[in-house]
Amino acid sequence: MKNYVQRIRELREDHDKTQREVAAVLKTTQQVYSRYESGENEMPIRHIVTLCRYYAVSADYMLGLSDEPKR
Repeated sequence: MKNYVQRIRELREDHDKTQREVAAVLKTTQQVYSRYESGENEMPIRHIVTLCRYYAVSADYMLGLSDEPKR
């Protein structure tokens, strides 16, 4: 199974979004979001929750605990 670092990049690319677009959803900068995708910084839970809602996936999927996007 994948970890959330792999999952957030995969979801962004699958939805044809740029890092800047996703960063805007999270109300952060592209540079900070880039650090999440590279694994340099851990993503705060509030951002994980926001991305789960944005991409309409379960938290288990986002965190790499499941390979099923929906519950």
